Amino acid sequence: MADRVALVAFSEFGRRVAENGSFGTDHGTAAPVFLAGGAVQAGLVGTTPSLGDLEIGDLKSALDFRSIYATLLEEWLTLSAEKALGGRFPQLPLFAKGA
Repeated sequence: MADRVALVAFSEFGRRVAENGSFGTDHGTAAPVFLAGGAVQAGLVGTTPSLGDLEIGDLKSALDFRSIYATLLEEWLTLSAEKALGGRFPQLPLFAKGA
């Protein structure tokens, strides 16, 4: 069954780099997305955000989340990403070839 399951875990927000007044961090941008499953291509996709190159205190996103959704819709669920997302977005190498 492992080749028939793809698990996607993500958060709608990341974390700010700077510590806040209560020694934590506030909601920010550039949250990670994790995929797991037998058909998932191992490794990282995109570039790691730089802690030294921020945008108004937030990490800069390396990928548009709609590209992740588009790839999941098209390659895993075999649905029209353009129809679901209202536009076209680049596909990402998320799944192993032949999966």
